[in-house]
Amino acid sequence: MKRVWLSLCLLVFFLSGCAQAKSSIPTAAAQNKAYDEQAPKAMEAVPQAAAPIEENSITSSTAGNGGNESSVDQLIIQNASISIVVVDPATSMDEIIKMTENMKGFVVTSNIYKTRNDNGLELPEARITVRVPADKLTTAMEQIKNLTPNPDTDVLSENRTGQNVTKEYTDLQSRLKNLEDAEAQLREIMASATRTEDVMSVFNQLTQVREQIEVIKGQIKYYEESAAMSAIDITIQSKSSVAPLSIGGWQPGGVARNAIQALINALKFFAEAAIWIILFLLPVLIILFIPVWIIFMIIRAIVRKNKAKKEAQKVEEETKKTS
Repeated sequence: MKRVWLSLCLLVFFLSGCAQAKSSIPTAAAQNKAYDEQAPKAMEAVPQAAAPIEENSITSSTAGNGGNESSVDQLIIQNASISIVVVDPATSMDEIIKMTENMKGFVVTSNIYKTRNDNGLELPEARITVRVPADKLTTAMEQIKNLTPNPDTDVLSENRTGQNVTKEYTDLQSRLKNLEDAEAQLREIMASATRTEDVMSVFNQLTQVREQIEVIKGQIKYYEESAAMSAIDITIQSKSSVAPLSIGGWQPGGVARNAIQALINALKFFAEAAIWIILFLLPVLIILFIPVWIIFMIIRAIVRKNKAKKEAQKVEEETKKTS
């Protein structure tokens, strides 16, 4: 029995050290759950190991660490965002969805809507987020840019980010191995325990270990799937929404264009203000003014009547005094 309690004490000491280290790891369960809700079964076709990393990403990450991790496979989470201008956003969004499916990726979110330009015209726009295999991220970005009439001018913005999570991933794997070893030892102790109190104590410790193992497995899965599938946020605007201002066939540019557009906006504001004053403000003022004017006239008539009455009494009194 003393041997059982001694083993329990050693495991409690070991597990307390793991619990302290747990606070330094982000809440993986919530991140992994969110990812699983987005990821369809297409993820099964992607290996759950570290994704193939592009050469430039590996170079930059190892350079930042002084080359200490050159012998370890780098785990890089790569994401990108791009904003493009096309003739028909709906058609381009369909092309992006087909491209994603051909690459064994999947669509996270997609939305198409309408906006109004300065001339009041309704123009379609779209936003879509997709995930593609990390080794095909560059190819996907090039295909998206090729959807534009002129990639040199119709790509409004492009951004790529990379996060090296190799150290965190390695630490999680080490912690997982230690916890699994502790779980095996706890099971051996529980099998050899005879008293009910000992069995319940070991069972409680075993439950805590299993919870920590599940959390760490979730974090590891999140890192693996995020590295394997890169996210691309795409904003698609209509060509008409960014078309240059045209006046009689002339298209001014630079400061002249901005000045003319500001003048048009100012004139439009004054015109709209005049319409509001004539059709809304004046009728409201008239409706409010008529009762006020009637009340004023009534009060004025009463005041004049009282004044005339007082003057008449005053004249009558003076007449009596003189007679």
